[in-house]
Amino acid sequence: MGNLQSSPSSSTTTLQEKYDVFLSFRGEDTRDGFTNNLYEALSGKKIKTFMDDQLTRGDIISQALTEAIEESKISVIIFSKDYASSKWCLRELIDIMELRKMNKQTVIPVFYGVEPSDVRNQTGSFKDSFVKHEIFFPDEVQKWREALKEASLLSGHNSSVTR
Repeated sequence: MGNLQSSPSSSTTTLQEKYDVFLSFRGEDTRDGFTNNLYEALSGKKIKTFMDDQLTRGDIISQALTEAIEESKISVIIFSKDYASSKWCLRELIDIMELRKMNKQTVIPVFYGVEPSDVRNQTGSFKDSFVKHEIFFPDEVQKWREALKEASLLSGHNSSVTR
């Protein structure tokens, strides 16, 4: 995450906050249901929320996503069955967790149709995804595993418990 810079400011937030909430999610899993409903509910309460459908396709997407993450006060990570199959989601997760470590962002995990233990231990569909990632992205796998474990230990919401 090359765009984050430290500042001598005494404020814990040195980046301009354009959004209240950044939604990190696997589009194929939750875009048309849970995530869209969450986006609509937050927007309806005048909470400025970033959802990646505001982007256009192209190479510049990763930079635009990083900027949106940096410009958000809170990130809601919606862990779903195929979240870990997306290198984009995992790269977003790295950026989000780095901001959290610097006390520049609050992170709220949502476990949608998956158990926190599957995310933490990379079991089930998360395990299947990492078998492929170890072949194609060996240099990134360890960071992704650590970020998933760290995020899964945060206080969040488990959709299977409150249906």
